[in-house]
Amino acid sequence: MRVVAGRFKGRTLHSPRGRDTRPTSDKVRGAIFNVLGDVEGLRVLDLFAGTGALGIEALSRGAADAAFVDTDVAVVERNLADIGGGGRAYRRDAFRWLAQADGRYDLVFLDPPYSSAPSLGERLTALLPAVLAQNARIVTESDKRAPLELGFPLEFERDYGDTRIRIHRV
Repeated sequence: MRVVAGRFKGRTLHSPRGRDTRPTSDKVRGAIFNVLGDVEGLRVLDLFAGTGALGIEALSRGAADAAFVDTDVAVVERNLADIGGGGRAYRRDAFRWLAQADGRYDLVFLDPPYSSAPSLGERLTALLPAVLAQNARIVTESDKRAPLELGFPLEFERDYGDTRIRIHRV
């Protein structure tokens, strides 16, 4: 897995061993950022960060800052160190972090474990507004057979194999 574009283009990103983390493929990341367009100067939140690939891709393409939240951030920290920093990793449960977070984000990536995604929509819809900047966009990645449903206006939806990508605008 590599960074697709920007100043870190071609850099290899590390993944944890095993099958518990399912990194977003290069192809899907490229497609997401083609739809998003310019992310220069945006503040990014990568919840359920896993490897941090989505947030790191945003940093590579000019995002001003990125916060990475996951229960295990060792791989995110390693990937951030390899690109020279540019983000902060928080080893926390996503919901606890959202309940105590301060700051506003312009772009939020939500890529929870596919098995739990269908049960997370209501809680995320309730907690996210506290951290969203005006006109923020939320990108979700989930299994198309059991998608993550949020209560925000849908701007874009497309399936890539078994993966469903949705972009909501607040």
